[in-house]
Amino acid sequence: MRHTTRIITILVFVFLYIPMIILAVASFSTGKDLAVFGGFTLNQYKELFRDDALVSLLTNSLIIAVLSTLSATVLGTVASLGIYKSKGRLRSAIMTLTNIPMTNPEIVTGVSLALLFAFVGILLRINAVLGFWTLLIAHITFNLPYVILNVMPKLSQMDPDLTEAALDLGCTPVQAFFKVVLHEIMPGIISGALMAFTMSLDDFVISYFVTGSGFVTLPVEIYSYTKKPIHPKVYALFTLIFLAMLILMVTMNLLQAKDNSRRRKLMGRRFGK
Repeated sequence: MRHTTRIITILVFVFLYIPMIILAVASFSTGKDLAVFGGFTLNQYKELFRDDALVSLLTNSLIIAVLSTLSATVLGTVASLGIYKSKGRLRSAIMTLTNIPMTNPEIVTGVSLALLFAFVGILLRINAVLGFWTLLIAHITFNLPYVILNVMPKLSQMDPDLTEAALDLGCTPVQAFFKVVLHEIMPGIISGALMAFTMSLDDFVISYFVTGSGFVTLPVEIYSYTKKPIHPKVYALFTLIFLAMLILMVTMNLLQAKDNSRRRKLMGRRFGK
């Protein structure tokens, strides 16, 4: 049974990563055919950074990802504190509503937001309502649940006596939050921010419905490239994005592992183990 599980696990990772390995190899090939490796070259990466259009699109994606991550992280942390203070059915109802954007199909979320923005545009008499701001609002909206679901467990794991002790020692509620609560939940905030940044940077479906012609992100523009032969420099772009996402996910896992290790040590000291 153990060997079967290992084989299945290996097959899953093979199917997950083989496409990216093929793209990475193709990004270093002199040929334009994925099936034929013509020879090693770095020209595709040079061509990528010489392409002002692609660099501009990547910059747009990074701007949206950074701004939406910062906004969602702040709002999500504040919302988590409010949810944590809630009790009983109210807390369960709020958490259920928080989970809906994550389980809802992206195309439904994208169309719903597009209709909402169009309705607001009609009320405000704005013809071209879709653009930078609608895209940013949409990204903040679907990033919020990821931040909340990363911060909430840290709040639940936190010892409530720490905050009371800080208040007894003379801290104001604001000082107690920044010196105690924020320190305790910081791993969850960082994990939520990294996940939000990852989700925002590579989002296509929702962005496709809420973006306008004046501000286009990289995933939306790349969609139009699939209708014609793809230039090898795009393979280089995909490889760099994949490596960036991989680094972010590894960093997030390392932070979580470090936090869990720290908590185990604290629990061991508390119970004399």
